[in-house]
Amino acid sequence: MTPLDIIATAATGLGAGLALIIAIGAQNAFVLRQGIRGEHVGLVVLVCMLSDIVLIGAGIFGIGAVITAVPAVVVVIRLAGAAFLIAYAVLAARRAVRPGTLTVGKQQGALSRKAALVTVLTLTWLNPHVYLDTVLLLGTLANQHGELRWWFGAGAVLGSVIWFGALGLGARFLRPVFAKPGAWRVLDGLIAAVMLFLGVKMAFGS
Repeated sequence: MTPLDIIATAATGLGAGLALIIAIGAQNAFVLRQGIRGEHVGLVVLVCMLSDIVLIGAGIFGIGAVITAVPAVVVVIRLAGAAFLIAYAVLAARRAVRPGTLTVGKQQGALSRKAALVTVLTLTWLNPHVYLDTVLLLGTLANQHGELRWWFGAGAVLGSVIWFGALGLGARFLRPVFAKPGAWRVLDGLIAAVMLFLGVKMAFGS
């Protein structure tokens, strides 16, 4: 094992992690919205990062094999996640239709710290794809590197830290755009559409 081997393996993990994380999904949409609102951003981003650390570590330890052996677990998670996404889509659609006063300084339906925590945990841990992609796929890829597997995992974790940090903390630069209520209606409308699409897709097992 040479320093070059370590760097190359970690870089491969970084690329694989970013490839799986950077996608339009329920979790990313929620992080983006909270970042723009400036509401419990640190907490939401931290939960996403720590969750990925746990999931990636579990995959390297071999939990992915358990998921493969007991597919019923994924089915239960899939149905529960679909129900939550559809419910969240309805709430977002209501905000888009009845925006009230929606500005950066004063926002309708601001989430409490507890509600933000519950939401991000639910969006993260009731997403079956996180077990198939983050645990099973990344775990399998990592274990192909033998004794370097934890360096692969470290690269994947770094990808998660970079992405969620950039998404949540960088979203504040969009706040001038969302100083107008109309922009919030568009964002909530898009979030509702994404959540509904993902929820229905998840419900039918695709």
